[in-house]
Amino acid sequence: MPDAKLLVLGAIILIRAVLGKCVRAILEKYGGVARFVAPDAAFSEAEEHLPTILGERGTPVANGVTVLRAISKVARPVADDTYAGFEKTAKRLLAKRDIDDWPVLAAATVFNFWTEDTDFLGAAVATWTTDRVEMYLMNTTSG
Repeated sequence: MPDAKLLVLGAIILIRAVLGKCVRAILEKYGGVARFVAPDAAFSEAEEHLPTILGERGTPVANGVTVLRAISKVARPVADDTYAGFEKTAKRLLAKRDIDDWPVLAAATVFNFWTEDTDFLGAAVATWTTDRVEMYLMNTTSG
């Protein structure tokens, strides 16, 4: 997929992919022609919050973890060295927000970004929300 569009996914998108149908449907629809990546930190954050969310919904945690692992085959982990050079800038941009999200913002500095997390809005990266991401992906070619 040399000419494929690429989107970085934040933890909230990963969680929404586990919990709902819309995000997962977009990943499935465009997974063959676009590339989706997420820093390990986004996967870790999703795994951290899923037990609580699933417990509140009365859903077995194991089911959510299984779905998250399946999603990792479509939304591949991105190597730290891809975005490590942007750590200082990302931390500066997130200083008054959630600085622990720096790997996601740093990766988003390199690629386009799909998020619902308002901490990233106005942080000098191109962002796409779920209700708009298909506009970006619709003209994707398989290269």
